[in-house]
Amino acid sequence: MAQISLATGFLLILIGFYGALTQRNLMRMIVGFTIADSGVNLVIVAIGYMHGRTAPIIDSTLPAGEAPARIIDPVPQALVLTAIVIGVGVTALMLAYAYKLYQAKRTLDISTFTELKW
Repeated sequence: MAQISLATGFLLILIGFYGALTQRNLMRMIVGFTIADSGVNLVIVAIGYMHGRTAPIIDSTLPAGEAPARIIDPVPQALVLTAIVIGVGVTALMLAYAYKLYQAKRTLDISTFTELKW
């Protein structure tokens, strides 16, 4: 199951980067980056998964001496939760910039933004 999640994550990353690099519309580029971000999160979770282990909760059913061999490391899950929050913030910032560009130029096509070109 972890291999399917890993392959799906890498596929989402490739689809997202392809969409972000080949599109001329800013909204489609933002969607591409968001898809790639979701793929990265899925890859991190798939790498952190270990078959046959349980959640990192130590109680009376799991003796403290056996805990390191029977629990999953919670760090990848914490990293993904943090990455989700950061990804939402970055997506909101990209959408705000796209909105301001649309207000200024009345288009989202990046070929019309030529003021900063050499």
